[in-house]
Amino acid sequence: MAETVTLSGRTSPGPGLLASLDPLLRDWLPRQRWFAGKGRPVTGFSLVAATELLPADGPLGLYHLLVRAHQSPAPGDCYQLLIGVREALPPRLAPALIGHVEEGPLAGRTVYEALYDTRPAEVLLEALRTQARIGGLRFERAPGGPEIRPGLVPRLMTAEQSNSSVVYGDTFILKLLRRIVPGTNPDLELPLALALEGCPRVPAPTAWLRAESAEEPYVLGVLQPFVQGAADGWELALRELAKGEDFGAEARALGRATAEVHVALARALPTVTLGHAQLQLLVTGMSERLDAAAQAVPALRPYAPGLHSAFSALADLAAEGHTWTAQRIHGDLHLGQCLYSPSGEWSLIDFEGEPSRPLAERRMPQPPVRDIAGMLRSFDYAAHSETPPARDWAGTCRAAYCSGYAEITGVDPRTDPVLLRAYETDKAIYEVLYEARHRPDWLPVPLSAVRRLAGPTT
Repeated sequence: MAETVTLSGRTSPGPGLLASLDPLLRDWLPRQRWFAGKGRPVTGFSLVAATELLPADGPLGLYHLLVRAHQSPAPGDCYQLLIGVREALPPRLAPALIGHVEEGPLAGRTVYEALYDTRPAEVLLEALRTQARIGGLRFERAPGGPEIRPGLVPRLMTAEQSNSSVVYGDTFILKLLRRIVPGTNPDLELPLALALEGCPRVPAPTAWLRAESAEEPYVLGVLQPFVQGAADGWELALRELAKGEDFGAEARALGRATAEVHVALARALPTVTLGHAQLQLLVTGMSERLDAAAQAVPALRPYAPGLHSAFSALADLAAEGHTWTAQRIHGDLHLGQCLYSPSGEWSLIDFEGEPSRPLAERRMPQPPVRDIAGMLRSFDYAAHSETPPARDWAGTCRAAYCSGYAEITGVDPRTDPVLLRAYETDKAIYEVLYEARHRPDWLPVPLSAVRRLAGPTT
């Protein structure tokens, strides 16, 4: 890694850089899985920050860019890009191609997604290892964290996700956020808080990357220990289901793991009491999301009255004086956000929350049942991978998960059925809208839950 001493760190790579990349990015960026503005044309770009990590006039250049993509009518989102620069790409990097630059400072060169390339990925790890400061980028380490050995071989994880992840020698995994907003990102904030609480269910951050900003700093990426040999919870559930195996024991253990994380978060960060006024705001938001979804998805409209009853029942309880505790939670919990280690232990990952929601909303205390409802819906999704759907399998998993949760907290989520129904309904409505827009073939899955949640009078 001796080459890393040549890191440029220039924050003004030259006028015209973004203009020269513009026509290539307009085609490439909307095709990326993590691009949030699909369906609306990109009308232009503005540069938020640029740092030259490896000199572009050498055999391999590397730019770190924060670029705002303008899309009407919204102001546009900011994205983190790592742009590699070569004379030509070797065949192994063909999937990474962005395009060939025709004008500007990189005219005649080829630019590509640098994370596919070993050398740029090594640069990032070395900068984290040495706590480098490169231009406006700050590579930081957790005090007392594990050693980051130089020379760990990187590989890009190619599974579709809303961010990008690089594994280093089966020792660490670097999650690079793609859609960037200024402020405290829960994907760093919550694992750091859980590490201080000694919670073993979430890998503790080893290092992270920030960018300075005139507003608040941007959190750009988090390095955590890699759980070697772990199975993704979603893939594990589908494998066991396909083999006809019971998943109840694993679901119960996952319920315990979820509860341990919730208990630790409640110790680490403030909790609040939700009374009538606060619950009314929550219910209003749920009702408005239902109305908007029914307007967009006609198949939802026949069930709208019954679904509204799930929310009005919660409002009635609040009006009678019932209160609930809200705290920091995962915010987007499902089987794909869980890892099952070879030793049979569950870990929870990806605390970013729903990336489409505003950061302030993602950091608000919420009832823990929101996470529980997300996991219950995930079991239902897994059951629908079979034809016909394995409804008994889903029911067994849902019951086992809630029982496991109660073993840690002393409270079974099913003992508050009105609250649980409201949050599961809200989640199913979100799923209906998502599937109608992105995966129409999956729409029957949340619609089957809608029919159940709407009640028999629909």
